[in-house]
Amino acid sequence: MADFTFNIAKGTIGYYAGLPAANDALIVVLLKSSGLEADAVLKDYDTLQALLAAANDEADFTNYTRKTLASVTNTVDDTNDRRDIDCADFTYTAAGGATNNTCSKLLVCYDPDTTGGTDADIIPLLAYDISLTTDGNDVNVTVHANGLLRVT
Repeated sequence: MADFTFNIAKGTIGYYAGLPAANDALIVVLLKSSGLEADAVLKDYDTLQALLAAANDEADFTNYTRKTLASVTNTVDDTNDRRDIDCADFTYTAAGGATNNTCSKLLVCYDPDTTGGTDADIIPLLAYDISLTTDGNDVNVTVHANGLLRVT
């Protein structure tokens, strides 16, 4: 489960996870450990552009790309009075090697236009603490058994 929800996403995460636009997606962005701001500061950023313009640096290890989450589900559970949001596990293949990073945050963001948007359009939703140092091996990310997020 997420370590925190960005302030901009509180109350709207179910909407964004429903992928309401024609060319939208939930994407994953990794942040390097060096220069990473505290959670109390990170959660106040309203766009990925603003977050990256500060001291925070996006990963740039060999073979790094922003991941688009697949098989996103957004289920309202009236029996248990909650909303469950989930997605498929994913892999960074041959992560690092020539260029390596140590990363401490995995962000899930809403990209409203995957065909032509910019970082100014991307809304950070969730942040997860991670401990990752690349070395050229695959990095498999397994989503928690209860899903990406449970809103109660």
